[in-house]
Amino acid sequence: MNKKVIISKFSDTFLIKFPIIFPIIYFFSLSIFPEYENLILFTTLLLLAEPHFGATWPFLLNIKNKEEIKKNRIIYIVFPILLVIFSLVGFFTFYPVFILLFFMFNIFHVTRQSIGISKLFSSSFEQINFQKYVIYGINIFFFAIGILRFNLTNLIQLDTFYITSFAVIFILISSIIFLIKFKDLENLLTLITGSLIFLPICFMEKPIHALVMGVTMHYSQYLVLTLKIHEGRKKDHEDKIEGKNSFSYFSNFILIISIYGLVMSILAFAPNYDATLKNLIVIPLVGQMIHFYLDSFLWRFQEQHHREVTYKYM
Repeated sequence: MNKKVIISKFSDTFLIKFPIIFPIIYFFSLSIFPEYENLILFTTLLLLAEPHFGATWPFLLNIKNKEEIKKNRIIYIVFPILLVIFSLVGFFTFYPVFILLFFMFNIFHVTRQSIGISKLFSSSFEQINFQKYVIYGINIFFFAIGILRFNLTNLIQLDTFYITSFAVIFILISSIIFLIKFKDLENLLTLITGSLIFLPICFMEKPIHALVMGVTMHYSQYLVLTLKIHEGRKKDHEDKIEGKNSFSYFSNFILIISIYGLVMSILAFAPNYDATLKNLIVIPLVGQMIHFYLDSFLWRFQEQHHREVTYKYM
């Protein structure tokens, strides 16, 4: 087995199928250094979260999508503009409802990616359907818990031990059934990952940590997949621009998502240091809403275009 295959196998297993290392690092960092929670959160936004949102843009605006964007201007241009307007109006006029919608879109988007990843590695439709029902079921539960814990605290008080235990037992039983039924330890990892992403909603005290901690796995999956696709497109001679070597082509992608990550992380954190800048957070929120929307089309592999320019490089 050559070095490239070993690296690919490692990234598939520990950065896509089961990137559990990221929430573990996040949790223990907060536990050991609670006084540095803002720094821990900012570092996570800078290195994982915002670059993952930024990766949508070079992924979308790649030359391979040029004709697709022209042909479907309503989907790729008009609706994103309308979504920006809606998000701005929502943020400034009906903020609680907007945040609730944002939370709902976030969970739906992450859930859809988890199911999409299970499809990539599953060996049968039966496996896919099993993972789909489990992941949808547990994430609907987490959505309801998130609403009750962070939005309806005056209505009901939940015991974090019992709701966390219920979720863990459900995931454990589902995993055992999957293992007995399919005898597939490797693809069990995608089921566990998709089921665990929103588990911190059950026990973390602050909503931001409850959302970001587990979703670090989603960020890792997305970044690795988009980098793989970018690398595949780079090797395609149609994407090579005269006078540009492959290194600069690849480095431009890294540069774009890094700059996006830096700018959006600063804007997201600005309100923590100056109350007059509190509304700047709307900018990264709008960027995230566009990401949720565009990704619902860019990874739609039942469409021939996306199979040809995305799926074949995965």
